[in-house]
Amino acid sequence: MPRKLLKFLIIFDNTSLLYFPGQFLSGRVLLELQDDTPALGLHFHVVGEGVVRAGSARQERGTYDKENYIDFRMRLLGDVDQGSSVLSPGIHSFPFKLGLPMGLPSTFLGRYGWIQYYCKAALREPNGLIHKNHQVFIVMNPIDLNMEKPVLAQPFACEVEHKMGVACVGGGLVKCRVALDRGGYVPGESVLVTAFISNHSNVTIKRTKASLTETIEYLARGKVVQTEKRALAVLVRGKIRPGGKDEWQSDSLYVPPLPPTNLHGCHLIKISYDVFFVIEPKSLEKEIKLQLPIVLGTYPFRSTGNDITNTWPDSVLKPDTHYPSTLPIFRPWLHEKPESN
Repeated sequence: MPRKLLKFLIIFDNTSLLYFPGQFLSGRVLLELQDDTPALGLHFHVVGEGVVRAGSARQERGTYDKENYIDFRMRLLGDVDQGSSVLSPGIHSFPFKLGLPMGLPSTFLGRYGWIQYYCKAALREPNGLIHKNHQVFIVMNPIDLNMEKPVLAQPFACEVEHKMGVACVGGGLVKCRVALDRGGYVPGESVLVTAFISNHSNVTIKRTKASLTETIEYLARGKVVQTEKRALAVLVRGKIRPGGKDEWQSDSLYVPPLPPTNLHGCHLIKISYDVFFVIEPKSLEKEIKLQLPIVLGTYPFRSTGNDITNTWPDSVLKPDTHYPSTLPIFRPWLHEKPESN
């Protein structure tokens, strides 16, 4: 009867597979053998890498880049100077443990690049046969909004006056002031948008729109080679006639599960978030766009007054304990076909 490897598993002690920089990655490689099996060695490799691949294979020279965060190798069985050893039938367990470096960027999956972490194991036999397996794990490098600039906890606004229409036939100014309740959020919260628009022109404003937008830049050799931009939440209000006004009163844009602003430790992928407020005129006039950048974190603000953490279930937040609000690494739109130009 031929030898048979019944099981070859990489098992982490942390079954959630979620780790933070500085924590220990520990577990075991488990083998179950049916027969005596000679082995030259059991090799174990931990990999963390960031990759940008924004073009075809022909264009790869200028659109491909890679950086390594972890490259740790060890032998769980066998030495370089020793020959093969024989593993008896049954279950064999080989433990591993290593500390994850500080400053690792969070796991991320994008259309043109990714940050991933995984372990590989290889069992080598004297006859040249190699059994392989691998297992991914997730790293989250959190952003605590309480450790960022205090101004992010404060409301902020921007305003614009834009001349619209022809002055000699009733042209005039469109005035707009837009404010957000603060500058930092975590997934699961809502951005509250307040705005006041007054139309002193002779042009009808077709609609006003607020959108929470994510922008991802992919860099190769220090240059931006691809950009993804996506509206994540949108609010729209109707027309404003000449001489009319409109007011937004804390209208909410929900923040879905998303990676935090930027990816600390990664130099190939940059993530930013903005709220764009757009005034669309009915004529051929150019639209008016206001951009309000925000920071997306992992841990919410702590507040004694209007406590935003009251909206979180008890199972997620406990007193004096802070947990990541989400695991934003999988992006459901990745497999959508990009829009043709």
